[in-house]
Amino acid sequence: MSKDREKLFGEFTPVSSEEWKNKIIEDLKGADYDKKMIWRTSEGFNVKPFYRKEDIEGVASSMPGEFPYTRGNRADNNWLIRQNIPTDDVEAANADAKRFIEQGGTSIGFSIKGRMVSAEFIAQLLNGIDAEQIELNFAVCAKRTVDFAHLLAEYYKTQGIDLKKVSGSIEYDPIGKELTRAKILDGYIDNIKSILEALTDMPKMRCVTVGAINLCNSGAYITQELGYALAWGNEYLSALTEAGVPVDCAAKAIKFNFGVSSNFFMEIAKFRAARTLWAKIVEQYSPACQCACKMIIHAATSMFNLTLFDPYVNMLRTQTEAMSAAIAGVESITVSPYDSVYETPTEFARRIAKNQQLILKHESHLDKVVDPAGGSYYIESLTRSIATEAWKLFLEVESSGGFQKAVREGLVQKAINESGDNRRTALAKRREILLGTNQYPNFTETSEGRDQLQKFCCCGKPEEHKEGTLNLARLGTEFEELRLTTERSGKRPKAFMLTIGNLAMRQARAQFSCNFLATAGYEVIDNLGFKSVEEGVAAALESKADIVVICSSDDEYAQYAIPAYELLKDKAIFIVAGAPACTEELQAAGIENFIHVRVNVLETLKGLNAKLDIK
Repeated sequence: MSKDREKLFGEFTPVSSEEWKNKIIEDLKGADYDKKMIWRTSEGFNVKPFYRKEDIEGVASSMPGEFPYTRGNRADNNWLIRQNIPTDDVEAANADAKRFIEQGGTSIGFSIKGRMVSAEFIAQLLNGIDAEQIELNFAVCAKRTVDFAHLLAEYYKTQGIDLKKVSGSIEYDPIGKELTRAKILDGYIDNIKSILEALTDMPKMRCVTVGAINLCNSGAYITQELGYALAWGNEYLSALTEAGVPVDCAAKAIKFNFGVSSNFFMEIAKFRAARTLWAKIVEQYSPACQCACKMIIHAATSMFNLTLFDPYVNMLRTQTEAMSAAIAGVESITVSPYDSVYETPTEFARRIAKNQQLILKHESHLDKVVDPAGGSYYIESLTRSIATEAWKLFLEVESSGGFQKAVREGLVQKAINESGDNRRTALAKRREILLGTNQYPNFTETSEGRDQLQKFCCCGKPEEHKEGTLNLARLGTEFEELRLTTERSGKRPKAFMLTIGNLAMRQARAQFSCNFLATAGYEVIDNLGFKSVEEGVAAALESKADIVVICSSDDEYAQYAIPAYELLKDKAIFIVAGAPACTEELQAAGIENFIHVRVNVLETLKGLNAKLDIK
């Protein structure tokens, strides 16, 4: 340190972590430090309100491109911009792919049904696409994957393509089929060996996929997604090496497809932890080249938190998710188009999704910085915490017989679906917020005919959730169904805010109640305030309200609630906004509806729909 710097910092007395904590406790003025300041995550560890250098003592430092690849697999951050394209119409798919490339795309994912697999189809699909410059990924019906691999290799050879420059993947994931469709594909190791044989001369093509994105899209917590993904990958690696495939070849055949949730900093840490742990796992197999320890990651923004109502908010969600993946240094990213939950994405939506990544590159310049999160006390601590919890789950799965055994016994599906259900319950109680769905809805929005997009499997059959498989239903589905039910009933109930008494409390409770009831698609009528109960009731009756919500302070409910109820009980559903101390007194008078922060919003609204005869 220079003398000038020594002089500058010498003027400041060092402050310990204990002193910082004591200052926070002093400012809390008696409030419990642990309850107010410690974030108890669903991932199995606590997050502190501040971190310092001492929190990352013992964290091994490495450079990007160095084992164990915590900071990335390479010395640059030029990730590939990917978009997935259906191939039901091969000519349209080819045109879409070429247009995507012209607009800046660098990676494509093709979804191919089994009946389409043929040399002619491949030639049409890839016509005019430079396979040496664009990464190409193929998700093919499992029964035809081997055939497709050999046909693809033959096509590349006949076209005179330099096979060493070809990059991408054939997404063969038999265990993933068991998780999502309860389909058991026996003999899959022989199939993988056959695919590897077809791709022998293509060192940059991978053919074994760990589809952990389906865990994310089922509501898994971050440590669950990572822990199971590691066990999943190790299952393939172990089976291949036992079947005689050299460990370097086996490890370099595996590609991880992860989801990205909106938990911004944790997602950055997840990918850093993932590379570290996978490198340690592969290292135990003693590969000839340390490069075999690199985890190749494709990240796709979550479908779990996308919404049918207020769909433009989906762009905000996917943008922060893509930022997490980009900052974390993944190899490629897919941004889900904002309309993908209710229609086959339009050209406009797909272009926006692609441009979201171009903005991150050309305007935010995230591709110019490698691992910008490295060295952050917070991110480094999160990386270590996530790695610790994910490793515990990995060891638990391994000690119980491995990932496939856990899948066949239904343990993985049960754990993930429980997490998804817990998150849906949290959403129903507003402990988890989905903007525009269970909080701050657009009061005037209608579905305009939108409905959940029916999904089909690669064989052309509609996908349905089967017992013993992952539940891929989105987080906000039940709220959306509730609102669609209201809209399609032909009725739009009016909810009138009878605001009276204390100005601050009546306004706060009216705003809360409007947001609460509008999530079901009700028309809400707010008011500035009434001088008397009689004036408020008269205005409510004049508006022909179906629901009247009295909004006042706890102390004043004892004065206003019962008279208002007596005037309205046969004419509208009467609700008290809050949980006042006089609740028992109000209930004794016949008032049975109360809305406040502790109620289950979804169940309350379903109950109101039932009372309004909305089915």
